[in-house]
Order: sequence, then C-alpha cells, then structure tokens
Amino acid sequence: MHKSAKPTVTHQQLLSLIPTGPTWQPDWTAIWSLWPELAVLDDCPQDPIHHAEGNAGIHTRMVVEAIVADEEWRSLPPIDQSYLFWAAVLHDIGKPAVTKHEENGRISSRGHSRVGASIARQLLWHAGSPFAWREALCGIINQHQLPFWLIERDDPERLAIETSWRCRPDYLCLHAKADALGRTCQDKQTILESVDLATATFEEAGCSDRPFPFANDESRVSYFDLPDRDPHYAAHEEFRCSVTVMSGLPGVGKDTWIANNRTHHPVVSLDLIREEFGVSATDNQGQVIQAAHERAREHLRAGTDFVWNATNVTRQNRSKILRLLRDYDAYIEIAYVEVGPEQLHQQNRGRSDAVPDAVIDHLAKKLEPPETWEAHRIIGDVL
Repeated sequence: MHKSAKPTVTHQQLLSLIPTGPTWQPDWTAIWSLWPELAVLDDCPQDPIHHAEGNAGIHTRMVVEAIVADEEWRSLPPIDQSYLFWAAVLHDIGKPAVTKHEENGRISSRGHSRVGASIARQLLWHAGSPFAWREALCGIINQHQLPFWLIERDDPERLAIETSWRCRPDYLCLHAKADALGRTCQDKQTILESVDLATATFEEAGCSDRPFPFANDESRVSYFDLPDRDPHYAAHEEFRCSVTVMSGLPGVGKDTWIANNRTHHPVVSLDLIREEFGVSATDNQGQVIQAAHERAREHLRAGTDFVWNATNVTRQNRSKILRLLRDYDAYIEIAYVEVGPEQLHQQNRGRSDAVPDAVIDHLAKKLEPPETWEAHRIIGDVL
C-alpha cells in the first residue's frame, strides 16, 4: 500500500492518543505530527457556505472535539471508542486530493469520502492496525456523509439496509452528529435533524446496531443484486457448484492459500494463462480474460467446484467474475488474503516472478477488501 512518510506510526501509538477523562482533551500536536496527510488539511479550503469555520484542518479538530465530548461516545466499549475517534480524525483526509474551485466561485470536494477511506486504509495498514478495526473505521469514513441526505432519497429504507452491511449505522450517525456540530454554517440545525431522521430510518428498518438480518445468504446476495428485491423474502438456496474467488495483492500468498485449503479443486489462474499465452502483466489482457472466462464457463456448465485465482483487489474487478458466477447459480465465496507491508514485499521478492514494487504500490492504493454483501461467504486470511 501507500508508503507513509512516517512508517514508524504504530497501532499502539494510535490507541495511546485517544483522550480519556477527566479532561478528554486530544493531543493535537502529537496527532497532527503522525502523518503529512493530516498536516495538509490545514491548507485545504472548504466552501464557506457549509464550512464558515475555515479549512479542513479546523473542521477536523472541531469534529473530533465534538465526538469526544459526546456522552454516548464516552460510554462505548474502548475498542469502539478507538475506531470512531480515528474515523473522526481521518474522515476528511481525502479532501486535499479532490478539492476544486468551481467556476461559480464555490469550493467542492466530490468523492472525498471514498478517497479518504482509501488513504486511511493505507496509513493504518502500515501502522499494523487490526483488519476488522481498520475496515470498521474505513466503513465510517466511506459512508460518513450519508446520514445528511439519507431521508431525501427515493428509497431510504433500502439504502439504510445496504448501509448496515457496510458499517454500523448507529456509530455512523454518532459520527455524523459530530460532523454537523464541528462546523459553522447557517443550516446546522437542519443537518442535525437530518441525522436524527437517518437514525430513525435505521431503527425502523431493524438495522440500527447490526447488519439487516436477511433470511439466508442467498437472500442477502440477491438483495444487493436486484433493485426491487423484498428484503424479507427468503430466497431458495440451490447451487450448481461452489466457486472460490481469490482476492489479494500480488505476492500476498494466494497460491499458498489454495494449496492449503482447496487442494483438489481445479484452478482458473490468470497468471498461468498469461504464462501459457506468453502475455506479460503489462500487455493487453483481453485474450487472457476471454480464455479465463471460457474455462470458468466450462466448469460452471459441468457443475464443478473450482477456484478463480486473480488479484481482484477492487470491487469493480470482482464484479465481472461474480456476475458470471451468479448467472450460473454458483455458490460464491471470496477468499481474501492479506499480510503486513514488510512481509508482503519480502514474500514478493522471494518469488521467481516477482512483481515490481511500483505495481504493488499502485494496486495497493486501489485496494478494496471484499465486503460481506458481495458473496455468500467471505473468508478472511489476514496476518
């Protein structure tokens, strides 16, 4: 992943900086010195209509101080306190990358939630933060604006149900409340009312503090797959075969995982097909993808369990093969493999076909680990 300018940041260091009583005062000098990605927030302008308080750094400090002042946050279990605190610190870290001065004089930062989640994931991967903790935090960052406008959507219940599988809704709304309080604007009260309505929507959908309880795995996958699906419908589960889709950066150990866990399964491997066709990873991949899909179809038509072995590090990459598997009524499991950055580069250097560091870094910046709604089962092998 992205190589932080200060790789000595550790997860334990992050935990030590979470404020405690009786003062509940963040150590801003220590926090702001952790990563240059935080310091640049002080030079990132914001639209004065929504953020009359000033730059993104000022706003971030106000949001963090609002959440640590909230009695609900103070009463949470320490692990939940910790990731919500750092979600608040990092929630706008994507703004400098996307902020634009528009022709009409306004300032925009479209896409900063998604970009911010990606940057946070990179920083926390280098810090050695636990996978579940990190991804819970990134889920909050990725969705952090949703409570402001959820109630305005055509189908807020559906969006609430989907969101409950991406992050914890009551914590998302707790963050959104702090995000609203941590700004200076004319419509602050309206924003807070929108957050209250979002909270009520999650509660009415039965997914305020947990993912919506679908009847079974196929019901969940179908709901995310079909726009008009009834969330309470119990889908029939009958599958023609089972397919394991690998996901992970190059050199992370996907082949080893397959050898240890799917020993007798045929494998459709993009790397092996490239080798067979004499195509490098930087060449046009059309021929390789076409051949891989045809081999997958052969297994699917025969009802044979198999493994699809490719990096599949983004949701868009995975969606193509997942769509094919869904068309053939396959039971789909995604096996995600991750190791720390030092181990990854060490393992990669030990390969006969080592991938250039620049390629790994490029893919790491785009990494989106699979989420539980993407397949019938997610298998995580994270070291």
